[in-house]
Amino acid sequence: MGEENRKIIHVDMDAFFASVEQKDNPELRNKPIAVGGSGERGVVAAASYEARKFGVRSAMPSSIAKRRCPNLIFVKGRHDRYKEISKQIMSVFYEFTDLVEPLSIDEAFLDVTHNKKNLPSASLIAKEIKERIKEVTGLTASAGISVNKFLAKIASDYQKPDGLFVIPPKDVEHFIEQLSIDKFFGVGKVTADKMHQLGIFRGKDLKVRSLAELTRVFGKAGLYYFQIAQGIDNRPVNPNRVRKSVSTEHTFHADLSNKDLIRKDMIATAEDLLRRLKKSGFRGRTLSLKVKYSSFEQVTRSKTILQELNRLDQILNLANELLNQIELKESIRLLGLTVSNQINFSEPQQLTLDF
Repeated sequence: MGEENRKIIHVDMDAFFASVEQKDNPELRNKPIAVGGSGERGVVAAASYEARKFGVRSAMPSSIAKRRCPNLIFVKGRHDRYKEISKQIMSVFYEFTDLVEPLSIDEAFLDVTHNKKNLPSASLIAKEIKERIKEVTGLTASAGISVNKFLAKIASDYQKPDGLFVIPPKDVEHFIEQLSIDKFFGVGKVTADKMHQLGIFRGKDLKVRSLAELTRVFGKAGLYYFQIAQGIDNRPVNPNRVRKSVSTEHTFHADLSNKDLIRKDMIATAEDLLRRLKKSGFRGRTLSLKVKYSSFEQVTRSKTILQELNRLDQILNLANELLNQIELKESIRLLGLTVSNQINFSEPQQLTLDF
């Protein structure tokens, strides 16, 4: 099937965590709220659209958020509630197609080229999905529609909140050529800055670069950038998307500059990581350590071993080895651990917290 015949929808809930809180508590409606901790070490997990008008964003330190929006109301997250509503949303998706690829708790790709209701128009399907989500959950969602995942993802951000935006096949080339490079899905701030230095500011600038040049500068990602600049994204919507990692992180109550204190905190972080591994069933052999300095600069170090990472002593020894590779040029505010590089075994192995 040619890509021009595919009908891909990306559905993204609008300010999901914050919208759930406003829905469940009428006193919070139409007010600037942030889900997360309000203390000096807190971080905003989600912000309502009323708060976003003041420049409050997710992953922003709560102290900065409060300065930007003095009337900001902080609400403690209720992840069990978010998961409950997420299941309702996913069940709506399956009313239309079995080709559903969740990206997170509040967004997913849907391939509706062949749909259960035999509707001829992807726009009509997206409209019905939005209406059903509103009916079932009382929340709004935004939808993007196009011929592939890359374009559908970008389209869903175009008319938020409660938006519906279509990039039809005839408009794909022009749309990409005019698109700012920092709006490209998969191009982060560091990559965007690097592209700016090369004179790449819009899709039309990226489109004229050769595959050889992009691969030389960006490595394996160069092929992806080359293809999306041409509007090519043949990735299927994968209903069996595999988890690629399990992680946890901890923001300290006060910045730490003593490695002994950091190692002490790392025990609890590693224990939490093992609990998450057991709950998810994920089995990997690469451990990554992330530290974020008080200046918010962050560095990571990783190491792969032959065995599955499934014991506390094993993870702690490896984490301490990685910590020794990091220079404490300033105090640290956050520490994170991630297990990746999934492996499978014919015989089940038990996770343990024992030394």
